[in-house]
Amino acid sequence: MAYRLKVSGMNLEAYQDKTDEELAKLSAEDPHAFVPLVKRYEGKLLAYIRRISGFQKEDAEDVLQEAFMDAYRHIADFDSALKFSSWMYRITHNRTISTFRKGKSRMTDVSIDDEDMGFERILSVKEEGTASVERSLTVSAVKQVLDRLPERDREVLVLAYIEEKSYEEISDILQAPMGTVGTWIRRAKVKFAKTAKENPALIQ
Repeated sequence: MAYRLKVSGMNLEAYQDKTDEELAKLSAEDPHAFVPLVKRYEGKLLAYIRRISGFQKEDAEDVLQEAFMDAYRHIADFDSALKFSSWMYRITHNRTISTFRKGKSRMTDVSIDDEDMGFERILSVKEEGTASVERSLTVSAVKQVLDRLPERDREVLVLAYIEEKSYEEISDILQAPMGTVGTWIRRAKVKFAKTAKENPALIQ
């Protein structure tokens, strides 16, 4: 079941001009201020959960609900000097991986929408051994290659090239130094290309 807050009678216009960080700060005192944050993030976070986990939609919605509940419970701990988006992605990431490792949800393939062009960025920066597959992968093939990668490699590629997060944001989300994030991404790109080459049926 997707996360839902009761918005009947609420004047959401009073919050629409506020930044995410301002809303998060207000939410500690005013629960209504959390509603616009849910509306801003529920779509993109649901897609993110499915991209890194392959959960079926209804299971991803359950994870999303738990992530929003986690965020609201800890909203007073949010540092408004930081980016709310990175904080929310971190909570969602942790909840997703926890559920994934406990095997609570049914798995399908890694989810990338057909209109999602972020897959084209995965190999857009040349790395040794990647050039020969850069132009050859379809959306379906990228889904299958990502599904074959180890958890960490899949996570960083999705964050960097599908979600288009900066190294700094990924560092915040995964709680790792930016230098480490850069190393993870470079290695993941090479593994992505190697996996594609080892499965020639995926390359057109």
